[in-house]
Amino acid sequence: MSELDHKQALAAINADDMRRLTQLSDSPGLIRLTSHLAAILLCGAFVGATTGLTQVGAQALLGLVLVFLFAPMHECIHRTAFRTRWLNDVVAEICGFLLLLPPRSFRFFHFAHHRHTQDPERDPELSSPKPETWPAYLWRLTGWSYWVGQVRGMITAAVGGEMPDFVPERAVARVRWEARAYLALYLAAACFTIMSGHTALVTFWILPLVLGQPWLRAYLLAEHTACPLNPDMLANTRTTFANRFVRWFAWEMPHHTAHHALPQAPFHKLPSLTEELRPYLRSTAYGYPDAHRQIVARFRT
Repeated sequence: MSELDHKQALAAINADDMRRLTQLSDSPGLIRLTSHLAAILLCGAFVGATTGLTQVGAQALLGLVLVFLFAPMHECIHRTAFRTRWLNDVVAEICGFLLLLPPRSFRFFHFAHHRHTQDPERDPELSSPKPETWPAYLWRLTGWSYWVGQVRGMITAAVGGEMPDFVPERAVARVRWEARAYLALYLAAACFTIMSGHTALVTFWILPLVLGQPWLRAYLLAEHTACPLNPDMLANTRTTFANRFVRWFAWEMPHHTAHHALPQAPFHKLPSLTEELRPYLRSTAYGYPDAHRQIVARFRT
């Protein structure tokens, strides 16, 4: 296997292919988003038609589809889901609200992660240590640390607390007002639910998100956990060769090495980019069970 790094591997792609791999379009994103929303409506109808334990199972299924709105949001943060900029921004706003993930703050977090991937000192994803024991792993999969961290972060930003290093000074005011707006809307939704007695928001949104979050945590852990702590994207990021269904709802992000090597490539071009980079990939898994076998194999005894 060649030991080219990601910059050298990208340089080996000819200019015409590179233009093709970075060409933006609205159509693939609109088709993918429409199918994703259709799946949410179908699962929501299933929840509405059931009761008892069957409804809890239906809510878990709805939650699985809901939490993977993270995928279009992530793509929209890069403004590569659609060629039209406002479409990226509107979809990111809606998905961010549903997931308790304000998009302006997340954009700064995520771009710092791209600049400093797997750098223990500067990658904000490593500010919370990756799980190295079974208890830490199982706790991470519950998703509770995510919910606590998001609520705490929004409150801190809203009340004027210290901002993370990845938020530039020029953007602090915008991030604070975003947090205040989101918290005000969540409070309004809670007040409406309590005062009206209607539980639809809990039944079709809150509880499904809680039940679905472990699937997203498992998916995200596979991206970098147990990969080398070095700056080469071909090594520090894992490509998971998943089935078509998973890749559809994850907006092709299992091709994660390709995404990190060339973030300006839109999601629908990532399978082609992976084929270009495949001879040089050094962190791969064949399905998510395989990725998690690699993760737990590295646990401390």
